[in-house]
Amino acid sequence: MIILVTGAGGPAGQAVVRRFTGEGHTVIGVDRSGAEGTLAVDLLDTDAVARLAWEVEAEYGRVDGIVHLVGGWRGSKTFAETSLEDWALLHDLLIRTLQHVTLAFESLLRASERGRFAIVSAKAAERPTQGNAAYGTAKAASEAWTLAFADALEGTASTANILVVKALVHEGMRAANPERTFPGFTDVDDLAEAIDDLWKSDANGTRIDLTATKGETA
Repeated sequence: MIILVTGAGGPAGQAVVRRFTGEGHTVIGVDRSGAEGTLAVDLLDTDAVARLAWEVEAEYGRVDGIVHLVGGWRGSKTFAETSLEDWALLHDLLIRTLQHVTLAFESLLRASERGRFAIVSAKAAERPTQGNAAYGTAKAASEAWTLAFADALEGTASTANILVVKALVHEGMRAANPERTFPGFTDVDDLAEAIDDLWKSDANGTRIDLTATKGETA
């Protein structure tokens, strides 16, 4: 398969890239930082995203998977301390990049015989705390956009779904905090497995809660 991973330079992106390259698939890793093994693309630049889509179409003619892992977190202790500068940043990272990628790559995903699109959302989108006002709102908006994308794919061989976590954890975090147990966190390798499992189902427009029993949807 041809798999596009955005945000491929981060721990979650690296885990997803490892998973799919290990299975012999062609993985196109994209990261604004241009981290080793990734293409340096600013997903806030619509022309750059359109150019990337054109290059993928010219070489492969389709994409069989898009895993959108661009993210970030900003928050405060109280609602009154919420910074709208944080909102502006999260709006760009969590919503605008998602919009640019889905709009540019919809036709390529439709061209797949079994295409899959996925984002990672958070429990904060369901029940945001006061200090998570900007983050929870941005995550909720990204979910709404993805569900609209799923509706656009209805009737095709491709789907779009949302994987929900409390938070993610990786070996670097464990090494830096050996005393912590990270209860309820999802390991990035388990996230990669859950994304891989999307090709085993025809579900479209679902929220798959990775903090609950495996396979449970919301």
